Amino acid sequence: MTTSALTPPTACPIYRPTVGRFAPSPTGELHLGSLTTAIASYCHIKSLNGTWLLRIEDTDHQRFIAQFSDQILIDLENLGLHWDGDIWYQSEREAIYNELLQDRLLNRVYSCHCSRKDLAGFEIYPRFCLPQPSPSHQCDLNASFQSNLSCDSNKIATLAHEKVRLQLPDYSIGFIDGIQGIQWSNPQQSLGDVVLRRANGIINYFLAASIDDGLQGITHTMRGLDILPLTAAQISIMSYLNLPAVEHWYHLPLVENQCGQKLSKQNLATPINTSSSKKCQQLIQRALALLKQPSVDIDQPKIMLKQAVKQWQLAPLQHQSVLGKV
Repeated sequence: MTTSALTPPTACPIYRPTVGRFAPSPTGELHLGSLTTAIASYCHIKSLNGTWLLRIEDTDHQRFIAQFSDQILIDLENLGLHWDGDIWYQSEREAIYNELLQDRLLNRVYSCHCSRKDLAGFEIYPRFCLPQPSPSHQCDLNASFQSNLSCDSNKIATLAHEKVRLQLPDYSIGFIDGIQGIQWSNPQQSLGDVVLRRANGIINYFLAASIDDGLQGITHTMRGLDILPLTAAQISIMSYLNLPAVEHWYHLPLVENQCGQKLSKQNLATPINTSSSKKCQQLIQRALALLKQPSVDIDQPKIMLKQAVKQWQLAPLQHQSVLGKV
């Protein structure tokens, strides 16, 4: 792998192009909730004259089904949600994730062999596997601690059957969310030492999303409110990796079912049907209504979206937790 493959598009930039992304996981087809996120992300980034990228987050081979990935692309195209540039498939980028894990996180990760049974009853990982300072170096605990971590981390490539955990910072991280307002979170207290790579070799969302956001030059991230608690951790990871930070975060209120649950594949949300222009028109209208945007009375999806971009407003979404129930 060449060095350029790991070089972010904007290193120490004076000006960064506006870049957003939609990053669905192909564990099922798009539903009204994920469609609403896609349309919000598209309209917002296009209203800023930015680039809208598509990334398929398919690192979890056990849950990923190829036909869902194909259907997501078909649905987006039918709806007129045309992405810019090439699609990034995370399943094709595992070598990059593993390389950056070893090259840039050596002093912050350690192997973990704890089972689910070992951790039953713990909300936060109790650090059973965290390397301890050598007794002979108690006079310099920090140096000894880092040395132990580094030695352990150099074995990552051969530890194919053990989890790899990252130490997250134990202090509050603040950022401004363009929808939810000022946020503060202590990643260590809320999440603990997160798993970056599972025992079966699968790269965790934290690492893959952080690396790809950095290497794709993402400046604006719009996603569901349920992901908000992970944001401080992602900010930390991107800093540890020395990658350009996401400058603007937006966490959308959720679409819920009639039971008050987030509309999701796990809750058997109904897949969208984009088999006709009329159905696409109705879907876009429903999504825009949920997003509290002005109505668009046009019968062509692509033109509907152009008008929706012109009329896009963030204000109706601010400080909300739920868009509506369907």
